[in-house]
Amino acid sequence: MSENILEMRNIVKQFPGVLANDNVNFTVRKGEVHTLLGENGAGKSTLMNILYGLYHPTSGEIWLHGKKTLIHSPKDAIENGIGMVHQHFMLIPALSVIENVILGMSENKAVLDLGTASKKLVDLAKKYNMKVNPDDLVETLTVGEQQRLEILKALFRGADLLILDEPTAVLTPQEVDELFKMIHMLTEEGHTVIFISHKLNEVMFISDRITVLRNGKSYETVNKEDTNKDQLANLMVGRDISLDFDKPAVNLGDVVLKMENVRCMSEKGIEALRGINLELRKGEILGIAGVDGNGQDELLECITGLKKVTGGTIEINGEDMTNGSPRKIMQKNVAHIPADRHKRGMISAMSVKENLMLIDYYKEKFAKGKLLKWDKISQEAKDLVKEFNVKTSTIETFAGTLSGGNQQKMVLARELSREPDFLIAAHPVRGLDIGATEFVRSRILDERNRGAGVLLVSTELEEIMSLSDRIAVLYEGEVMGVLNREDATIPEIGLMMAGSRRETE
Repeated sequence: MSENILEMRNIVKQFPGVLANDNVNFTVRKGEVHTLLGENGAGKSTLMNILYGLYHPTSGEIWLHGKKTLIHSPKDAIENGIGMVHQHFMLIPALSVIENVILGMSENKAVLDLGTASKKLVDLAKKYNMKVNPDDLVETLTVGEQQRLEILKALFRGADLLILDEPTAVLTPQEVDELFKMIHMLTEEGHTVIFISHKLNEVMFISDRITVLRNGKSYETVNKEDTNKDQLANLMVGRDISLDFDKPAVNLGDVVLKMENVRCMSEKGIEALRGINLELRKGEILGIAGVDGNGQDELLECITGLKKVTGGTIEINGEDMTNGSPRKIMQKNVAHIPADRHKRGMISAMSVKENLMLIDYYKEKFAKGKLLKWDKISQEAKDLVKEFNVKTSTIETFAGTLSGGNQQKMVLARELSREPDFLIAAHPVRGLDIGATEFVRSRILDERNRGAGVLLVSTELEEIMSLSDRIAVLYEGEVMGVLNREDATIPEIGLMMAGSRRETE
């Protein structure tokens, strides 16, 4: 049995009003991939931020290689052989690759020896079958290349224990495969990896052991061979969870969305959509796949009237709505679950009750002239909170005080209560725990089964594959192809996400 290189003993982290870690015990063996699994708010990131010196524990001990170790800062962590690749990369785009790698290193002298450092980096990259040009600017690298650079940067600084926080969130399937190959090479060489993820398929593929955190406590540690996805989901939430849905056959109705040669510009003044052609009918879910930043935001903004189209047409329910106002578009029986609920889906300083009425407050059901019917609004809000299981002490509670999952269920309640013909769902479970994810996805599927046309935008391929009837792939503002779900494979979608066009649609 491999030696324990890390023991976190009885770790407590108390924030004002929140006990983030409650006597957590976490042990990692040399050369393993040890996954830290748990719902949002379970304490995973807090625990790893303590290990990396970004937080100080309220109480508890860290032992490295059998010795009690105090870690006051990331500098201490790095000096103890700990490296961390954050979900949002810590790179400076305007600097070169090698400048990012050596930035802040204690070995640096007044005059930097970039040549020697570059040779060392290139040799290290070759060791892991990577090509790297030390002189490239980071802003010219793909997301996958930036992530591998973050790993190389940690190794360059001597890390033998590597923390990877949600490392596949922005990668194509092919880039995920490359990352996993690199992880296997690292562990075969004796490095140790702590892997934080919520994607159970990946956890079951890459892990040796898995520790589940629940409500800030270390709940159980299991060997991969002794568990499965269903058991892990149960351990995370304390009840049976199913993310596999039975879908009735598609019963297609009228066209609810038709986009012909749609073009628009980004905020930076470059063309973000380059001739988009899409069609969505009632009774189906059209999934939009792609790596974040390839035109998904602009696509939705054009459909919902938040961005002006510079070319082409958009029809909704048979009517030309190109460059229509958001209210006029919503009045075409369109509902929108936005990607950023705080920016576009809710007002934090308003109550749950008020947020639930934000779209239809002026309609006769809730208003008489300029006066609101607060009794009707309150009853409707109570009914929706109950139906969608929004956990709030009262409908008068400020929406901003709810958990992320309950905020999302509040937005979902408002939009679905309108029984739309056309539902736009953008990253509907981003940031949600597995229990809330199950609920939200099942309600979206209910809308499809009711006869709505659903446009589902997600970077989670598992979600796209699970819910969609057809799948369109976006790359740099263009549709690379549209596949029927039964014909779609993850490798083919991955190639399209990287820019390979499928000629037949």
